[in-house]
Amino acid sequence: MIELNVEKMKCGGCSANVERVVKSLDPEATVKVDLTTKRVQVEGQMAADVLVDAISKAGYPAQLASPQ
Repeated sequence: MIELNVEKMKCGGCSANVERVVKSLDPEATVKVDLTTKRVQVEGQMAADVLVDAISKAGYPAQLASPQ
């Protein structure tokens, strides 16, 4: 599982856009978006750096979340 901090997500439309970006990379991926914490969890077959780059290019700056 890849967990990301994703900035600039403010509404359901934002979370849907982020999910759409992930699904374009891997249609079988499981995506969980939490607008409150601005975190996205992804289970799929893509590399973390590719995921971060694609979400960031869509207008939502992303970075890998630090382990808690």
